[in-house]
Amino acid sequence: MAGQSDSELSLFSAEELEFTAEDEIVEIVPNLKMPPLNLISLTQVLEAERDSQEMSEQLPFHYVEISRLLFEHARDNIPDVYMVRSLIEDIRDVRFHKVETDLEAFSGRTIAVKIKNLSAMEVNIVRPFIGRALQAFYKHDSPDLIPDPERVSDSRPQVVNNAPRRQLRR
Repeated sequence: MAGQSDSELSLFSAEELEFTAEDEIVEIVPNLKMPPLNLISLTQVLEAERDSQEMSEQLPFHYVEISRLLFEHARDNIPDVYMVRSLIEDIRDVRFHKVETDLEAFSGRTIAVKIKNLSAMEVNIVRPFIGRALQAFYKHDSPDLIPDPERVSDSRPQVVNNAPRRQLRR
């Protein structure tokens, strides 16, 4: 083939050439513009979470998923990866403890639950529990409030709410 030389006449093998090429500095010029990344200081977030009764607003909504992806795909680019992973787990533990203490305040008269600044993963974990817990309260507190599928007639007209919906906060 053109461009290849006889291996007996070569001074270096392909592997040796690849090894020496690893010392070559390559400059990568991105072909896009993006706003600066505002990274969080994990130790400061952990301290803030521990010091406050409220959930911190400093974390992104998807901090758990983002950190998991970074640990999976960019492990080599994270200095002290084990310490960072430990900090993320500590932050999650502190936040879940706050959620647990908020949920302990449930009573038979609870009709809604509002916990501010939950992350996507926290909402995903807590939502089914809260729904089942409220349903159990309603069932045991006043069974008349829960419609019994056998007693409810399907012939009743359904009321449609055509009122304008308000925008969800991000």
